[in-house]
Amino acid sequence: MNFKSIIKEIEQNDPAVYDQLSTRRHAIKSIGSKVALAALPLAIGSLFNKAYGKTTSASTMVAALNLALEMEYFQYNFYHTANAIAANYLIPAADASGFATIEAHQKEHITLLNSVITGLGGTPYTPPNYDGSSSNPNPYYIPTGTYDFTAGGTYATVFNTYTTFLTLAQVFEDTAVHTYQGQMSNLLGNASVITQAFQLQCTEARHAAHVRLVRRNLNTSDYPAPWITNNVPPPPVATGQPVSQFQPFYIGEDNTIQLYNTDITTLADSYATGGTVPKISATAAFDEGMTTAQITSLIAPFLLP
Repeated sequence: MNFKSIIKEIEQNDPAVYDQLSTRRHAIKSIGSKVALAALPLAIGSLFNKAYGKTTSASTMVAALNLALEMEYFQYNFYHTANAIAANYLIPAADASGFATIEAHQKEHITLLNSVITGLGGTPYTPPNYDGSSSNPNPYYIPTGTYDFTAGGTYATVFNTYTTFLTLAQVFEDTAVHTYQGQMSNLLGNASVITQAFQLQCTEARHAAHVRLVRRNLNTSDYPAPWITNNVPPPPVATGQPVSQFQPFYIGEDNTIQLYNTDITTLADSYATGGTVPKISATAAFDEGMTTAQITSLIAPFLLP
């Protein structure tokens, strides 16, 4: 889709932002050419951060980062549990290195977030039964009393059926992306922190795309796409379970209205003469954020009381 068209539409709806953005038009023009694709979210984040100049308190930023940290602990324990299972029993040898890399990334995210939160003068989130003592060889892994990735038996085969594991991995990665997206506005005003948050979110999105690729290879078809399409969730993990089983994790992903009520489906599609951006493209182009309450409710079934 045409990012410049979106900026133009924003400027037309909010003249005040025109001058704020105009001095950075060279940055907009470089998107898609001089700026690497991986840096695109960072460029956008910096652009609007400077344009609106919003600042937030350290306590607000700490709360936002602690929610991300809670999600990172959750994911790390999920992957560590799966990767620790006897070789080839759950994860095929061909896929093992990919999930080992994802686990390593989650651990690095935990370390980074702990450091950033501490640097802001806050207290990092720690899961129940956390053991951060120096004698613990893996303090980020909490083996008992914290997580139940079967959700009380709903996903009983998560660690012995590969397809179930992959489905939950995709849902969890998408939820991590929603977590970061929902907290970005609480990090404006601190260029370093929001840049790091965007980088972490980009990595989570890469994880989600990787899981989808593995699932697609198993299906030998074009499904699923590397990104969320409309608000379509993965299919249920077992016969007899409701089709809407994972729908709560994708609420809002069919949104086509972005900043300043810009309806992406009304913008010209540069690939279709006289046409506009189709809904499937409009929804796939943007990740939607979720609130703290939404995220905590989504992961609650996987936490032990």
